[in-house]
Amino acid sequence: MGDYPIKHARSAVELTDQIFGPATQHDALQDEIYCQIMRQMSSNTNRLSMERGWQLLWLCSGLFPPSPNLMSHAQRFLETRPRDTLAPGCLLRLKGMSSKEPRKLPPHPSEVDAIQQNSTQIFHKIHFPNDTNDILEVTSTTTINDLCRSIATHLNLSSSDGYGLYLKTASKVQSLEDDKYFFDSLRETSETQKKGKKAKEGITVNMPYLVIFKRKLWFNVSPGKDLNADLMFHFPQELPKYLRGYHECSKEDMIDLGGLLFRVEVDSDRSQFVMIPRMLRKLIPADQIKIMSPEEWKKNIIASYNKQSGITVQEAKIAFLQGISSWTTFGCAFFEVKQTCESSYPNTLWIAISKQGVSFIDPETKEMLIMHPFSRITEYCSDEGFFEMTIGTLVRGFTFVCETTKGFTMENLLRSYVKLYESQRQAYKPRNYMFTSLQGRKDSIDLM
Repeated sequence: MGDYPIKHARSAVELTDQIFGPATQHDALQDEIYCQIMRQMSSNTNRLSMERGWQLLWLCSGLFPPSPNLMSHAQRFLETRPRDTLAPGCLLRLKGMSSKEPRKLPPHPSEVDAIQQNSTQIFHKIHFPNDTNDILEVTSTTTINDLCRSIATHLNLSSSDGYGLYLKTASKVQSLEDDKYFFDSLRETSETQKKGKKAKEGITVNMPYLVIFKRKLWFNVSPGKDLNADLMFHFPQELPKYLRGYHECSKEDMIDLGGLLFRVEVDSDRSQFVMIPRMLRKLIPADQIKIMSPEEWKKNIIASYNKQSGITVQEAKIAFLQGISSWTTFGCAFFEVKQTCESSYPNTLWIAISKQGVSFIDPETKEMLIMHPFSRITEYCSDEGFFEMTIGTLVRGFTFVCETTKGFTMENLLRSYVKLYESQRQAYKPRNYMFTSLQGRKDSIDLM
């Protein structure tokens, strides 16, 4: 608050971390923080100090509430200061926080920056798979689920079900858990990397990151049903998987899809036919380009393109999705892993996670070796560098272990699908009602 000098200059976030960090980890300190801020603001005639005090109280009221014993005193403190611009906002946040779970980490830099500008509105940039982005308002207690619903409404999507938020840093892309607070998730996911870099270089760093909103669970996806979702998410997310060669498909399929993708690239500009041999990596799966010469691909793609005459770029994208949506690997998330625990499988394996379950695929032949439905997967976990899951019971089953840098992502995705099916099973679970018949007997009926 500036009432006493600081020996060494520190950023605002360093100071708020020092003030609120211990209190977010230890409940016993939370009342003490409220008391210290309110005490320092009492009878304080320093305008700058008071302004910073209100900023601290605003941040505090969005992290955790005071205990029931202190709540009435904190409310009275705020209610007796109506002229202070942040008092009503602090009071609202205080009351709202009393019915929520406390935050787990101190304020995010976005929160600190906003309140230092005397703004109680916080905005954050969200990126989408089609290389666009938008700015959305978030609050201190916005959860990942809350934000997903807000984004879906903002984009006029038919539903937010199946979508998720991801944090992309220089080294990885990590899924954010649905029920956690947005700002806690940002700090929790990036803090590990930040601490590692800080320890290595001996300096404080701000790790750059992007927040990405995209389709996570591929269920109830019918191309053509929700055009916004198809164009913003389904097409840009499925196209790279196709071009990387994850799907098993025929030469005829590749020619038809190649014509559609060529239209996506050039629209109706037929003068671009000559460029097809140089564009093959944007039109054909990388591992299949060599099955024909560039000129043969050109001839066949032109013929396919001409058959589709008259359709628009958007219609070509939808047609591409409709063309691949019947494949068993449509909507799968693919992970390349190393394994030695199962001798009948190749050492390098593709694990595909989809709404059907977890599949093992031979990368060379693209043959699906086996598919384990979620009902058969009893345990799963991950750690740095590996992923493990148990299929069947400990008595009649086996544990599969593999090496991968994407273990956490695999575990999170598997958990999300399992959670989805559990919630659906609960929704359709028969309910047992007891009633007394006219004869005085107690009978039961099952209602679906």
